[in-house]
Amino acid sequence: MNFRSIAIAAGMTVALASTNAMALDSEKALSLDVAKAMADGCEAMAKEKGWKMNIAIVDSGADLVLFRRMDGAFLGSVQISQLKAQTSANFPFPTSAVAEIAYGKDGQPGRVPGIAQVPGVAAFAGGLPIMTADKQHVGAIGVSGARAEEDEQCAQAGIDAVSDMLN
Repeated sequence: MNFRSIAIAAGMTVALASTNAMALDSEKALSLDVAKAMADGCEAMAKEKGWKMNIAIVDSGADLVLFRRMDGAFLGSVQISQLKAQTSANFPFPTSAVAEIAYGKDGQPGRVPGIAQVPGVAAFAGGLPIMTADKQHVGAIGVSGARAEEDEQCAQAGIDAVSDMLN
């Protein structure tokens, strides 16, 4: 191999490495400030409705970013809120969709009934994925303490509270 070939190969290696580094740098991450504001939005709705909630917010890897337990919230719901958040982080769609996949809807059987038996999967409403404006999945929120549908409403209120921060 001559010097020119070595120089070209080295240049291509550097170019590819810098392209990969740029791709890694462009991935968005869920910040603690956004998670706090999201929990505040959810908690405000819960207080207005008289719900006592546990609120868990995780990043896209399902690692806990923030957990908040409102005064009087059920202790048993602590783990449930985290499970809902982790499920929506691992499968980037609402846990209510997991419930539909498991149990069906409108009298129709579920397509994958066994999914509800998988450890670490929550198959009831209350977990939502957190998406940026350009549809990048950055995490999830899980809420537990009221009826499942109310948990999901509260989670959505949290996401709505930070919609301008998810750009």
